[in-house]
Amino acid sequence: MKRIGILGLGGVGGYFGGLLAKAYYNSTEVEVVFIARGATKEAIAENGLKIINDDSELVAYPKLVSNNPDGIGVLDYLICATKTYDIEESLLSLQKCIASKTVILPLYNGVDALERIKKIFPENDILQGCVYIVSMIASPGTIRRLGFYEKLFFGSKTTSIAKLEELQNILQKAKIESYLVENIEETVWEKFIFISALASATSYLNQNIGEIQKKKKSMKVYVELLHEIEAIAKAKGLKLPDDIVNQTIIKLEKSPKEATSSMHRDLLANRNTEVPSLTQFVVNEGLKYGVATPLYEKITNALL
Repeated sequence: MKRIGILGLGGVGGYFGGLLAKAYYNSTEVEVVFIARGATKEAIAENGLKIINDDSELVAYPKLVSNNPDGIGVLDYLICATKTYDIEESLLSLQKCIASKTVILPLYNGVDALERIKKIFPENDILQGCVYIVSMIASPGTIRRLGFYEKLFFGSKTTSIAKLEELQNILQKAKIESYLVENIEETVWEKFIFISALASATSYLNQNIGEIQKKKKSMKVYVELLHEIEAIAKAKGLKLPDDIVNQTIIKLEKSPKEATSSMHRDLLANRNTEVPSLTQFVVNEGLKYGVATPLYEKITNALL
């Protein structure tokens, strides 16, 4: 029996965790555990996890929903999808569930998760991963997904191909559109370029995707951010497509107009934000690699 834990049941963890729980509800091969507390835990324990799509909805029940490490037990796979500011604290609280065999798949918004998790669990297989999806918490235990675009990418330079293929098999059997890719660092950075510029622009301008596209000045801000972060990726020696800026603008055009970034939503709700991982991180990398990032600096100072 392979045991998979889902840590962080927001738009990403709730959606993909929900598909896994639904697919393996009666399975004798895979067991899905939701790691949650408070209102989310209570809602799921009572009514399951609900996913609302544009034209349908589904309800999924995990084998267990808990935040008690003793009750959860040791996991074979741990999919992490909390906010980046919770990485260390949330993983340290689960030390009893993470044995040397536990494979950790981070699905965070930033690009520094691998190094941060390695510091806590140096012996473990830690993959790299990212997703493209527009989804958010509608209420505790209910996830709302917008649009039709969802993709999950993961990979590792150091983990055995057998473990990677086992996970890919588990994901695909749950009808998750997942891709096991070789050049995962580049894939993660392509996503980061998209999400970092989007989070920074929407939060700084206080506009959603449609508003940014409509206003010339706003698009200018967005495109300038893309150029600054592209320069950093090049300085790092990452092999990204030559037309990465245009490709990213096309991704924006395909995104639901009424949607915005989760960082912008958190800012509007007066919650903790991912500015350090999504905006300030770019400024720090610029300083490290000698790349000027004046607009990222300006936005960091405005948002922090």
